[in-house]
Amino acid sequence: MTTMDRWVAAACAELDLDPAEVDVPQVLDLARDVAHHVLRPGAPVTAYLLGIAVGRGADPAVAAAGLSRLALNWSPDGSDQPLPESV
Repeated sequence: MTTMDRWVAAACAELDLDPAEVDVPQVLDLARDVAHHVLRPGAPVTAYLLGIAVGRGADPAVAAAGLSRLALNWSPDGSDQPLPESV
């Protein structure tokens, strides 16, 4: 068992979650995409946002794929990014 496996199992036990439902590679891929294409501190914040969305019923794979796509297409100056309608 790796350190990551042990950590996920312990964190899941603390949060009363099933470790089998945690797609670690998917979360790490998303964090990588955000860290490399947007900014490093955005990676944990994005993972948190994904968790909120999933907690509210979003499909984890669909939500992660959408966020990764957003990060991979992110422009550093934001010139090609439309503002969210709520802004």
